[in-house]
Amino acid sequence: MGFLNATFGLVLILIVVLVLLFSFVPIGLWISALAAGVNVGIFNLIGMRLRRVVPSRIVNPMIKSQKAGLDVSVDKLETHYLAGGNVDNVVNALIAAQRANIPLMFERAAAIDLAGRDVLQAVKMSVNPKVIETPVVAAVAKDGIEVKARARVTVRANIDRLVGGAGEDTIIARVGEGIVTTVGSSASHKVVLENPDLISMTVLDKGLDSGTAFEILSIDIADVDVGRNIGAHLQTDQAEADKRIAQAKAEERRAMAIAKEQEMKAAVQEMRAKVVEAEAEVPKAMAEALKQGNLGVMDYYNLQNVKADTQMRDSIAKVGGKDASVNQTTNNNKA
Repeated sequence: MGFLNATFGLVLILIVVLVLLFSFVPIGLWISALAAGVNVGIFNLIGMRLRRVVPSRIVNPMIKSQKAGLDVSVDKLETHYLAGGNVDNVVNALIAAQRANIPLMFERAAAIDLAGRDVLQAVKMSVNPKVIETPVVAAVAKDGIEVKARARVTVRANIDRLVGGAGEDTIIARVGEGIVTTVGSSASHKVVLENPDLISMTVLDKGLDSGTAFEILSIDIADVDVGRNIGAHLQTDQAEADKRIAQAKAEERRAMAIAKEQEMKAAVQEMRAKVVEAEAEVPKAMAEALKQGNLGVMDYYNLQNVKADTQMRDSIAKVGGKDASVNQTTNNNKA
């Protein structure tokens, strides 16, 4: 009975060891590699496990590259995987480039992948160019009319400039700048409407793909529309501004005139106050003259008679003036 228990325990231990061994050592993957003609040793696979590399991420791309006739070693693939790259995508890009007769080395493809760009998509774009449509770009011709244009830019990926090259946003910005420059240098918006290809030729001559990850094949103007009359709008705004300035200056002059008038009224009132003050001193002076004997009573009466005579003459003159005015009005009515 004890012998049977010991035998059962040894068998159980052996089964556990085999299960752990087969789960740690990818025997099935090793057999697939041997069947595909890929020389990958069992100890290499164990080393991948120890280096925390998923063996299938290396062996399967290696099998594809071996079948495609690419000269790629296991060490290069494992190094690229440890660097954080997409090994399967790089191998697919190398196979696609080989089929399209595009010169692409593994180091270049790995660098493009590590730079954050999709190297497989770049190879596909080199074979099948991509069309980038710009948003509506508004520009103003010399005659003040706004022109709105939208362009389609056909680009092809430049493998050699993918690392460090600018992206699609730069292409769109440069094309928009070229459209604004071309329309702005046109004498009239009619010239742009009659010859929209003038924009394409002018923009293409500027070499807009310099420093970018693309090669511009063509620039086609998809749509051209006439916008607002910017020149007239600016002139209207200028006239409105000039009117407001003139109104402000007129208001300033009116305020100055009112201030001057108020100042003159104050001066007149001050003079009147002085006259009243001086007139108030006259009776005092006359009383003092009478007191000291410098002015007699008869002189005072004569002065009062002259004053009364003067007031009477003023009253007669005012009445005569009113009568003359009335007679003139009556004569005018009769006429």
